[in-house]
Amino acid sequence: MFKSYFKIAFRNLWKNKSFSAINILGLAIGLAVCLLITLFVIDELSYDKYNLNADRIYRISSDFEVNGSLFNDRESPAPMAATMMKDYPQIEQATRLQYAGKILVKKGSQTITEKNTFFGDANMFKVFTLPFIAGDVNTALSQPKSIVIAEDVARKYFNSTNVLGRTLHLNNTDDYKITGVIKNTPSQSHLHFNIIIAMAGLQESRNNQWTSEDFSTYIMVKPGVTQQDLDRYLKEATKKYAEPELVQFIHATIADIEKNKGDHFRFVTTPITKIHLYSTTSREIEPSGNVQYVYIFIVIAAFILIIACINFMNLSTARSAGRAREVGVRKVLGSNRSTLIYQFLTESTLTSFVALLIALFLAALLLPYFNILAGKQIVFSFMASLWLVPGLFAVTLIIGLMAGLYPAFFMSAFMPIQVLKGKLSSGFKGSWLRNSLVVFQFATVIMLIIGTLVIYSQLNYIRNKKLGYERDQVLVIKNTYSLYQHANTFKQDVLKLAGVQSGTITAFLPTEAPEVTEVYSKDAVKSPGQSMGLISWIVDEDYIPTLGMKMAEGRNFSKENLSDSTGIVVNEAAAALLGYKKPLDKKLYLGSGKDQLALNIIGVVKDFNFGSMRNKIKPLVLRLGANRGAMAFKVTTKNLPGVIRQVETLYHNADANMAGQPFAYSFMDDDFNYLYQSEQNTAKIFMSFAFFAIFIACLGLFGLVTYAAEQRTKEIGIRKVLGASVVNIVNMLSNDFLKLVGIAGIVAFPIAWYAMNSWLQGFAYRTTISWWVFVVAALLAIIITIATVSFRAIKAALTNPVSSLKNE
Repeated sequence: MFKSYFKIAFRNLWKNKSFSAINILGLAIGLAVCLLITLFVIDELSYDKYNLNADRIYRISSDFEVNGSLFNDRESPAPMAATMMKDYPQIEQATRLQYAGKILVKKGSQTITEKNTFFGDANMFKVFTLPFIAGDVNTALSQPKSIVIAEDVARKYFNSTNVLGRTLHLNNTDDYKITGVIKNTPSQSHLHFNIIIAMAGLQESRNNQWTSEDFSTYIMVKPGVTQQDLDRYLKEATKKYAEPELVQFIHATIADIEKNKGDHFRFVTTPITKIHLYSTTSREIEPSGNVQYVYIFIVIAAFILIIACINFMNLSTARSAGRAREVGVRKVLGSNRSTLIYQFLTESTLTSFVALLIALFLAALLLPYFNILAGKQIVFSFMASLWLVPGLFAVTLIIGLMAGLYPAFFMSAFMPIQVLKGKLSSGFKGSWLRNSLVVFQFATVIMLIIGTLVIYSQLNYIRNKKLGYERDQVLVIKNTYSLYQHANTFKQDVLKLAGVQSGTITAFLPTEAPEVTEVYSKDAVKSPGQSMGLISWIVDEDYIPTLGMKMAEGRNFSKENLSDSTGIVVNEAAAALLGYKKPLDKKLYLGSGKDQLALNIIGVVKDFNFGSMRNKIKPLVLRLGANRGAMAFKVTTKNLPGVIRQVETLYHNADANMAGQPFAYSFMDDDFNYLYQSEQNTAKIFMSFAFFAIFIACLGLFGLVTYAAEQRTKEIGIRKVLGASVVNIVNMLSNDFLKLVGIAGIVAFPIAWYAMNSWLQGFAYRTTISWWVFVVAALLAIIITIATVSFRAIKAALTNPVSSLKNE
């Protein structure tokens, strides 16, 4: 029986090759896109689950808002880990990491920049599942100047993983002994460990202050302990250990702080498996994902698959007139309705499985391109995911049955007497369901077009918004700590080059500045309500002019004015937070006791955006000092490659020890664009999905207009005999579809506006959704419809009427 069903199904598919191809290709593209999005979603949801005890691991981060100043950071105090383990037996392990960033590693005469370097406590391997290839997991980080390296790093420097006892020379200072080699960190991790240095050698790790946040703390609780339990322990510890320091430094208890609306002082927990998608803290070490995008992509995948299924249903019911006589004859010969239903469902299922085979090929072909768009390293492997094969087959079977269900019941219900007398009418206008499905298809297409336009509009707004500083043709030289005392000499030598206008020495640049927060007070005794945390940057006197910033009041730092060593420049946001109508010459106090500094406000710089425009401009203090982490030079020449070569030569000639040092540089506009890499990738993915949705919808539209033309062949022939032109025929066939597209636009516009307006709320500085976005989306939908319909309609209109009427 089933063999007969499949044989007949195959014959019917082969007999109607063109429409079978449209059905199969539409389903294949829909399945391929869904498979790619599924792989993306699985990758995003898999972060940090490689840890064996991932469900019991939490990161502790800081969340403060005191007197209007906000501090939200992934780090926490140095003593927190040990204290929590000591006070709460419900905590199994607590460990700390400190990000060391990029460090210099000596390899022969060459010095290489190595990223993803951390300081780690000796017990970190009891929290993180990082399998050892060599070394003792319990003692690898127990001694100062011992390091654990990843297997790729071992092979990079020694061509082997058998390197225990060997040394690496780090940061041009000391040799560190290799005491362990670990496997490479899985790609689905919010941290990737290349080099881990023993925390035992870090002096600041022994700091006992609870109001100084310098370490990432990870806590693994015992089975049965919930996040709510851990939050309660943390609240108790904060009250016991941090509050006395708050009273000492700002003369306020936690209760006093919370009296102000919105103010708080707390540490919060985040499950390690949610850090990648849900973290809102500043200064994440690696780019985070966004759970909102995961949900959006899931919805898009579902819509694209539904569009493909709609094509199948529309084309199947549209073909009903062509298969009506077949149904009538079968019923006359004794076939019952259930047999016909099984037959049609077999055809739809066979179509789905053929589409699946093509989809697998398309997904494998498109995966490298998708990885580039998404910034991923997803691998398509059946062996890696044993559930994938049965899952794909189950989904395909369900799609085949669901997509074929309506056509099966629709066609099997034909009455043989009416069919064989030719009284069955299945014209295009008669099917309200088919029309509704076409509306749904094009509403989805229009929403995707609007989404793409809004995302690109926001990115264009970001690129063209006046930031308060100049980022064009600003050359950034990175990792200039290696220059040591030669930094100023190097800067002066670069300034002598033709085309170099000005330069500044500082690591605090708007595109990648670390958020160092310090507590300032408006009075020396730090009265309640007078202290606040302000972001502090160390800059030189050339910083403001080099980056083209403007002064709102007062003046910039000056070399000639020796008192500027205790002078500060604040931004307008800081001046507003401080509440000074005339901030010039007002005092701010930093520190306490004999180390307290009285700082004089000498100027107010106009607000400028630093970091991402997802956040509002924060209060900022600029202090005069030396920070040799990086340099920035304003260049005014078109010969940028020549200038870079000259700067590199000066860099390597600055000192005899600089010859083998790596020369790293970038341009500030590129660094700025990198801040929005996630949005740029999302825009490209949106555009790709919109293209596939449009293509699938066009396939279905092409099939429908083809059948509409076939059903009206004699009508078209009569109209041509009576004098109708090609344009008249094309208009006749196009009008019905254009009306449906118009209805789709009415449905899509409010939904798209709501969705994209919600997305824009994630940016503190954002564009508005302009009317032209909807006009452009509607016009594109109309043009796509006309182009698709006209291609087939013109062919029908050009057919010789004699051919269509010869049987009359």
